[in-house]
Amino acid sequence: MASVLMSGIGAYKTSSPALCLVAVAFLVIGIARYFDTRAFWSAQIDGTDPVAAEHWENRAVWLGGSLGLVYGLWCLVSLVFVDDTLAALSSVSISIAAMVGICARNFGLDSLVSVQMVMVIIPMSLGLALHGESFYVVLSCLLLVMLFSFRKLASDIRNILLSAVHGRMEATRLAAELDIAITTLEHGLCMLDENGTLTVMNAHVAATLKTLGVNYVANRPFTAILADMSRAGQVPRTAIDRLNEMVNRRISGKVLLSAKSGRYYEITISNKQDRCVLLFEDISDRVAAEERISVMARQDSLTNLPNRQHFSELAVAELALRSTGLRPSAMMIFDIDEFKHINDSYGHIIGDDLLRSVAQRLSTSLPSGTILGRLGGDEFVALSPHDSNLEDITNAVAATLAEFRHPFVVSGLHLTVQMSIGIATSENSADELTELMTKADLALYAAKAAGRGCSRVFHVQMDRDYHYRQRLKADLKTAIETGTLSLAFQPQVDITSRKIVSCEALARWEHPQLGNIAPSVFIPLAEESGLISELTEWVMDQAARECASWPAEISVAVNVSARDFRGTDLAKVITCALRTHNLPAHRLEIEVTETAVIEERDLAKTVLNELAAMGIAIGLDDFGTGYSSLSYLHTLPFTKLKIDRAFISDIADNDRARLLLANVARLGRDLNLTVVAEGVETEAQLNTLTAITSVQQVQGYFFSRPLPPRDIAELITRVNCAGKPRKTQQFDAMVNAR
Repeated sequence: MASVLMSGIGAYKTSSPALCLVAVAFLVIGIARYFDTRAFWSAQIDGTDPVAAEHWENRAVWLGGSLGLVYGLWCLVSLVFVDDTLAALSSVSISIAAMVGICARNFGLDSLVSVQMVMVIIPMSLGLALHGESFYVVLSCLLLVMLFSFRKLASDIRNILLSAVHGRMEATRLAAELDIAITTLEHGLCMLDENGTLTVMNAHVAATLKTLGVNYVANRPFTAILADMSRAGQVPRTAIDRLNEMVNRRISGKVLLSAKSGRYYEITISNKQDRCVLLFEDISDRVAAEERISVMARQDSLTNLPNRQHFSELAVAELALRSTGLRPSAMMIFDIDEFKHINDSYGHIIGDDLLRSVAQRLSTSLPSGTILGRLGGDEFVALSPHDSNLEDITNAVAATLAEFRHPFVVSGLHLTVQMSIGIATSENSADELTELMTKADLALYAAKAAGRGCSRVFHVQMDRDYHYRQRLKADLKTAIETGTLSLAFQPQVDITSRKIVSCEALARWEHPQLGNIAPSVFIPLAEESGLISELTEWVMDQAARECASWPAEISVAVNVSARDFRGTDLAKVITCALRTHNLPAHRLEIEVTETAVIEERDLAKTVLNELAAMGIAIGLDDFGTGYSSLSYLHTLPFTKLKIDRAFISDIADNDRARLLLANVARLGRDLNLTVVAEGVETEAQLNTLTAITSVQQVQGYFFSRPLPPRDIAELITRVNCAGKPRKTQQFDAMVNAR
């Protein structure tokens, strides 16, 4: 309006048509800009529409540039064409003031600022320069400098305000993202200001604190919140005090709150720049999972008894408490007799059910206060109560054995289970747990050696026997590796022709310091120490070598154990021995016991069928001492049945024994098996066998003890090369001739 008024006054005073046109131009452009502004606000363009924004910017530049040109022409006319001081002064002063307004108002449109500045300054500077005076020329040049100065000022203002806008937008964005993060955070989050007042929180914090007895939390001092929590009594006071101390002293860390409801909350405290951030995490599920894992690590999953590790922990703690007492401690190890047979016969599901039933019966039969655990497999362990004496321990063991005489009912099956028990007592309760368990284990070994369903108490001789066995195991390994064992051969004689038809190979061990070690001692040791396969391989090789030097009609028999089926490739070992010594397969017999077959039923069947396919004879040894299961005679490729010496010992004067032996022999013959009677020691036994049974071959001391290789070769020559003995005395004479 000032521009219209002053240009109009100047036109009136100077009667200048040009200034009159300038005044009219100011009025017209002002009206046009007014309506253009209203149209812009009415359009309500979207800030994300670049086409519309460019359109309205161009309109603003055109109208603003036109206004700037009018200002410039006003100055040019007033300075050059109108000789009037008022007109010149008013045009220049108002135009310069307008330039300041351009910087302040139009900085947002960079192109508009540039166009308006040029349109105002250039005509004004031209007018001053055309005036002719030197001072005006200098002023004209200064106006050009002012052009660039104002242009720079507008740009700086624009950049400052644009940075502020961007900063505000970024702050708004970050605030929105933080709000989303806090709101959607799975855990509770809150912030305390420098005064300890809760200023920021999410809904999880409010919900968590409400469960702890705090109903109002927003904008409250945290100490007041803790006071409400303490009065509610949902959380231990010590935890609240610890949390209060860490917040007040700005200590970062974690505090665990265990609520009476059974929930667990972990609060993580972080401090930075006088602010305290608390993260509330409900860890109840994690605590429950850790407890389950802890139980699984300490408890046997099958029987729910303490496992070996946890039992050891309980026993060590209990023994430490008893260290000052005078009462003895007793460690008992229980082992189910023939449990593998139950597993093999009925399956592992029945076996597992039986173990659970055994654990339950042990728990109820042992005295109250006994610490009971499962070592693994079919072994259980117990530590006697702290108030028991030796008599109590003895009675407890007897009661346990009595309880196990009653059958278990498992899935409709009535299973009679016997238990072997090893007991170690100590008058000094401070004895090492390991020592007690070792002694109990040695006692268990003795109990199992004594038979089924019995117990043994550890004594010093067991320890001596243990170390003796350990020495023998080490020396036996050396003897096998160095080949210092030897073989003896006991002949098997045809009962009709009295000729030797086969010889059983028997390992012998002459210890350099301890003398002769019986096979009944070192064979079990070889099985325990895993040397049995190496021993069998050595015996197989030596037996094949000796047999190859005998007459072609005589074979050799070698015993194999259950461990041979799984410890080595038995077929490969036999094939190697036969090839090495060029021995035909039919001259080799393999003897296995019923126990060996039962322990490795499936594997034994596979291996024995493979050997039978090679032409090797298979004998069932010690028939009658094991399970005497006829199913094995039917399903396995046996060619020979060896009746144990227990059937032979009293046949000379026991009718029942004779009848039983005759029927067993007849069964073997009916199954097309060669029947051999072991343990024949007297002529009366031999005569009875000949008279009433179908036994085809005999073996025993009556004919010959086991002989070394040279002696058995000589015996074969004497017996088989001579004619058939007419009387037993003649055979005996040939055997004993040296």
